[in-house]
Amino acid sequence: MANELSFDMMSNMDNHPKQETTLLLVKPDGVKRGLTGEIIRRIELRGLKIVGLAMITPSRDELDRHYPKDDAWLSRVGQKTLSTYEKYGYDAKKELGTTDALEIGKEVRGWLLDFMTSGPIVKVAVQGIHAVDMVRKLVGATMPSAAEMGTIRGDFSVDSAAAANRDKRSVHNLAHASELIEEAKKELMLWFQENEIHDYKRAEEDIMF
Repeated sequence: MANELSFDMMSNMDNHPKQETTLLLVKPDGVKRGLTGEIIRRIELRGLKIVGLAMITPSRDELDRHYPKDDAWLSRVGQKTLSTYEKYGYDAKKELGTTDALEIGKEVRGWLLDFMTSGPIVKVAVQGIHAVDMVRKLVGATMPSAAEMGTIRGDFSVDSAAAANRDKRSVHNLAHASELIEEAKKELMLWFQENEIHDYKRAEEDIMF
């Protein structure tokens, strides 16, 4: 039986780098398209280890706590939207009623919460050397239309902010992956109980490392 891996162990900076742990969420579009297994397969083939896994139907409150709501983050989201409108020659003022990045960010965040509560998601705790960066690399750029072929988003999604904003919805980009180590720690504590995170050795670990 696998041992439980405590959050204290994961947050201890003196731990071996191969204990770095991150969060991956397979979003409702990934689940509904039957891509959960393929996403996990790609992670495991890279040599990363699945230490927590479950399908859940998230509440809006959980997702409200998951996604930042500070003005800086919302403005960054809004500015990305404005940049997309400018790139493709669309009129943000006409379609969204404003060109204020903060207000647009708030609207986009609302669409995101609507999308993420539209069906079940799969929460995955992934461990390994530079797990945060490696999972982000495997998932690909946030906008699928800009993601490299060979990444999860590049291979399986063609959605873009331009299309999503015009439809007044969130971008369907299959998965969420923590961006920074500190962010990963906070997100893991939100989505997992300590008894859901397990410590074990993969058969090939001694060979790989």
